[in-house]
Amino acid sequence: MTVEAGPMKLKLELDLDYKPRLPKNVDRPIGIVGAGWIVEKCHLPAYRAAGYNVAAIASRTPAHARALAKRFAIPHVYDDYRDLLAQPTIDIVDIAFPPERQLEVVQAATEQGKHILCQKPLAWTYSDASQIVRLAQEAGVKLGVNMNMRYDPAIRSTQRLLRQGFLGQPVLATIDLRVRNVPQEFARGYRNVFMNLSIHHLDCFRFWFGDPARITVSQTGYPGQAFVGEAISLYVLEYADGRRCAAWDDGFTWTDDYGIRYRVEGTEGVAKGTIGWPDFAPSTLALYSRRVGDAWVNVRFKERWFFEAFIGTMAQLMVAIEEDAEPELNGPDHLQTIRLALAGYRSADEGRPASPLEIGPQR
Repeated sequence: MTVEAGPMKLKLELDLDYKPRLPKNVDRPIGIVGAGWIVEKCHLPAYRAAGYNVAAIASRTPAHARALAKRFAIPHVYDDYRDLLAQPTIDIVDIAFPPERQLEVVQAATEQGKHILCQKPLAWTYSDASQIVRLAQEAGVKLGVNMNMRYDPAIRSTQRLLRQGFLGQPVLATIDLRVRNVPQEFARGYRNVFMNLSIHHLDCFRFWFGDPARITVSQTGYPGQAFVGEAISLYVLEYADGRRCAAWDDGFTWTDDYGIRYRVEGTEGVAKGTIGWPDFAPSTLALYSRRVGDAWVNVRFKERWFFEAFIGTMAQLMVAIEEDAEPELNGPDHLQTIRLALAGYRSADEGRPASPLEIGPQR
């Protein structure tokens, strides 16, 4: 990617390599279980843009599923997901059900030998999430998890800059989310900002830096909050080498200056930018590095987190099927993100730093 640096408009080549690897065969039949907002606004637009073959859809709300089928030219609609899973032509099942229902769908899908893309988190508990991973392994099918922030162009490019040494030794990374949080029905009133939104940031920090030693979390609501559970989460991740990651996820914001900002600081450089959510704006990245000189390098992407990142989450599963390899967003790796999130809840509940190793078996 060619970018411009500084007032002299110096041309600079950056090998960001942020776009996903696409499968050789995009015609592999996909069946979608679910017809909610995320399917309508992200999955189906992304799959249409990539040329993927969505062959069927099933939902608890058949009328909505039929409307989406008509809009996106999906040939088959089922009122019961089990009827969709019974179709031998369906190769991949894209599950967009609430976390508490994913285990039952995965069990039925593995019995039919289908490859699976699950929503995040796999489940509310570590034991249920582990069972999903085990079912896929025992059935010999590929299991991907839709941790789609890893395919945001800015997040992925920042990981690339870290690997290439533009930032030197990482010292501090921060993410700042401001959004008016709407209570999510599938959260069942006790898992809100942290398990639904912050989990993306926890996974992003893991994507950049690996697993932390400890996490400290403070959570609260706000006056007049109409739902149970945290609306504001503040947290710090501690790494054994001294680096720190911190985020403040604010679900109280009621003005229009919402969005996500991130910053990564190292001994040789800084990467910072914005993630276009919830306004669907393209992501941005600015780099300052001693390897470049005394100037900020500004990158403007055409792609967005929502919906283009969903091209990548399905692509990585399709590529894994073609190559008989582990998906990049695989089940065992996602279990580590769940452990970190659950350790965060333990920290908030008990008022102390907590280790992910306290949750479930060691890797």
